[in-house]
Amino acid sequence: MLPSPVPPLMATDFLPLPRFRSGKVREVYDLGETLLIVATDRISAFDCVLPTPIPDKGRILTALSAFWFNRLGNFVPHHMLSCAPEDFPAAVRPYRDQLAGRTMLVRKTTPLPVECVARGYLAGSGWKDYQRTGQVCGHPLPPGLREADPLPEPLFTPATKAATGHDENISLVQMADRIGSELARRLAELTLALYTAAAAYARTRGLILCDTKFEFGLDGDGQLVWIDEALTPDSSRYWDAAAYAPGSSPASFDKQFVRDYLETLDWNKQPPAPALPDAIIEATRQRYWEAYRRLVGEPQGDPQHV
Repeated sequence: MLPSPVPPLMATDFLPLPRFRSGKVREVYDLGETLLIVATDRISAFDCVLPTPIPDKGRILTALSAFWFNRLGNFVPHHMLSCAPEDFPAAVRPYRDQLAGRTMLVRKTTPLPVECVARGYLAGSGWKDYQRTGQVCGHPLPPGLREADPLPEPLFTPATKAATGHDENISLVQMADRIGSELARRLAELTLALYTAAAAYARTRGLILCDTKFEFGLDGDGQLVWIDEALTPDSSRYWDAAAYAPGSSPASFDKQFVRDYLETLDWNKQPPAPALPDAIIEATRQRYWEAYRRLVGEPQGDPQHV
């Protein structure tokens, strides 16, 4: 049984802190040596933020990131310091109820200008690329593969980080030109190691981790740090292992359900985005909760805290 939803949060303008960055889902505040990241309940599709929140989404994303940072922190240091409201600045403590469960205090780093994508299965843009070229992001593949087939081995496919619009795939050589060959090699190895470990764990929980993206930064000493979110349904494609069947596009525990609904509308995929009906909102909320339940277990305790 799912916890009762808490009031959704779309904006954080009430916080008396200097804003560092505003993303499609997260609001980031500058605390000097650290950052405060608040995951709202906003949802985006086709590069547009929808006007309708998905209750509990921000709390689920934060809880899953914390889970994976803790589980895989032996591979590389991560930026998470605390998700406990008592560790947040005194100025935001009056807003504890709004922030509880959806907020993370993190170390400040210099983000690297690439997204590190790991692909274990032929899906999404990779499937379209393969149909057109027989390759995925420049990696040649055997002929005759079907949609959702496992790849012969997981692939590292970096991309640029676009401030607006779509990210663009780049080669490892192009990545090395941007950040240096040694750092590019390290990121490729680390991305595949994290993916392999996460995918193995997900299988024990009845899920297939099709693909995911990671982001990394450098701390003040030049050390690599895992930043942003960690293996959430917003950054990863999870499939139900019991229902998995190559040859078609498996249902995933993410916002693909919302994209599919929007495709049925007469909408040009330009702002303003249409509002979502209650049935789509609740079904999407259930998918995010199901991803959490499968990976972590049943939610415990106060529904204000995942």
